[in-house]
Amino acid sequence: MSENVREQLAGYRQSIDNIDAALIHMLAERFRCTKAVGVLKATHELPPSDPAREEYQIERLRRLAKEANLDPDFAEKFLNFIIKEVIRHHEAIAAEHNGN
Repeated sequence: MSENVREQLAGYRQSIDNIDAALIHMLAERFRCTKAVGVLKATHELPPSDPAREEYQIERLRRLAKEANLDPDFAEKFLNFIIKEVIRHHEAIAAEHNGN
Protein backbone atom coordinates (compact mmCIF):
# COMPACT_ATOMS: atom_id res chain seq x y z
CA MET A 1 0.00 0.00 0.00
CA SER A 2 1.42 3.37 -0.98
CA GLU A 3 1.98 6.20 1.51
CA ASN A 4 -0.69 8.26 -0.27
CA VAL A 5 -3.29 5.50 0.14
CA ARG A 6 -2.28 5.02 3.77
CA GLU A 7 -2.76 8.76 4.44
CA GLN A 8 -6.14 8.81 2.70
CA LEU A 9 -7.28 5.80 4.69
CA ALA A 10 -6.11 7.38 7.95
CA GLY A 11 -7.98 10.58 7.07
CA TYR A 12 -11.20 8.73 6.34
CA ARG A 13 -10.87 6.71 9.53
CA GLN A 14 -10.31 9.87 11.58
CA SER A 15 -13.49 11.36 10.11
CA ILE A 16 -15.40 8.16 10.92
CA ASP A 17 -14.07 8.21 14.49
CA ASN A 18 -15.17 11.84 14.90
CA ILE A 19 -18.63 11.07 13.53
CA ASP A 20 -18.98 8.05 15.84
CA ALA A 21 -18.08 10.24 18.83
CA ALA A 22 -20.64 12.85 17.76
CA LEU A 23 -23.31 10.13 17.37
CA ILE A 24 -22.66 8.86 20.90
CA HIS A 25 -22.94 12.36 22.34
CA MET A 26 -26.12 13.03 20.37
CA LEU A 27 -27.68 9.76 21.54
CA ALA A 28 -26.75 10.57 25.13
CA GLU A 29 -28.46 13.96 24.81
CA ARG A 30 -31.51 12.35 23.20
CA PHE A 31 -31.81 9.87 26.06
CA ARG A 32 -31.48 12.68 28.63
CA CYS A 33 -34.50 14.31 26.97
CA THR A 34 -36.50 11.10 26.73
CA LYS A 35 -35.79 10.39 30.40
CA ALA A 36 -37.41 13.73 31.25
CA VAL A 37 -40.38 12.73 29.08
CA GLY A 38 -40.57 9.41 30.96
CA VAL A 39 -40.64 11.19 34.32
CA LEU A 40 -43.35 13.57 33.08
CA LYS A 41 -45.41 10.66 31.75
CA ALA A 42 -45.04 8.72 35.01
CA THR A 43 -45.96 11.76 37.09
CA HIS A 44 -49.14 12.26 35.09
CA GLU A 45 -49.86 8.53 34.69
CA LEU A 46 -49.51 8.59 30.92
CA PRO A 47 -48.62 5.39 29.06
CA PRO A 48 -44.93 4.75 28.33
CA SER A 49 -45.66 4.30 24.63
CA ASP A 50 -47.27 6.77 22.22
CA PRO A 51 -47.96 4.87 18.98
CA ALA A 52 -49.15 7.96 17.07
CA ARG A 53 -45.95 9.85 17.94
CA GLU A 54 -43.84 6.81 17.05
CA GLU A 55 -45.56 6.47 13.67
CA TYR A 56 -45.06 10.17 12.97
CA GLN A 57 -41.37 9.95 13.90
CA ILE A 58 -40.81 6.92 11.67
CA GLU A 59 -42.43 8.66 8.69
CA ARG A 60 -40.42 11.81 9.40
CA LEU A 61 -37.11 9.93 9.67
CA ARG A 62 -37.81 7.95 6.51
CA ARG A 63 -38.39 11.23 4.67
CA LEU A 64 -35.21 12.76 6.10
CA ALA A 65 -33.27 9.63 5.17
CA LYS A 66 -34.47 9.83 1.56
CA GLU A 67 -33.46 13.50 1.41
CA ALA A 68 -30.02 12.60 2.78
CA ASN A 69 -29.57 9.66 0.37
CA LEU A 70 -29.65 7.19 3.26
CA ASP A 71 -31.58 3.94 3.04
CA PRO A 72 -34.99 4.72 4.65
CA ASP A 73 -35.35 1.09 5.77
CA PHE A 74 -32.08 1.40 7.69
CA ALA A 75 -33.24 4.68 9.24
CA GLU A 76 -36.51 3.05 10.31
CA LYS A 77 -34.72 0.06 11.86
CA PHE A 78 -32.41 2.43 13.71
CA LEU A 79 -35.30 4.51 15.04
CA ASN A 80 -37.29 1.40 16.02
CA PHE A 81 -34.30 0.21 18.05
CA ILE A 82 -34.15 3.58 19.83
CA ILE A 83 -37.93 3.68 20.38
CA LYS A 84 -37.88 0.22 21.98
CA GLU A 85 -35.12 1.32 24.34
CA VAL A 86 -36.96 4.55 25.22
CA ILE A 87 -40.17 2.61 25.97
CA ARG A 88 -38.18 0.22 28.16
CA HIS A 89 -36.79 3.21 30.07
CA HIS A 90 -40.25 4.78 30.38
CA GLU A 91 -41.68 1.52 31.73
CA ALA A 92 -38.88 1.35 34.31
CA ILE A 93 -39.46 4.99 35.33
CA ALA A 94 -43.22 4.37 35.64
CA ALA A 95 -42.62 1.24 37.75
CA GLU A 96 -40.23 3.14 40.01
CA HIS A 97 -42.65 6.07 40.29
CA ASN A 98 -45.50 3.73 41.21
CA GLY A 99 -43.38 1.86 43.74
CA ASN A 100 -43.30 -1.41 41.77
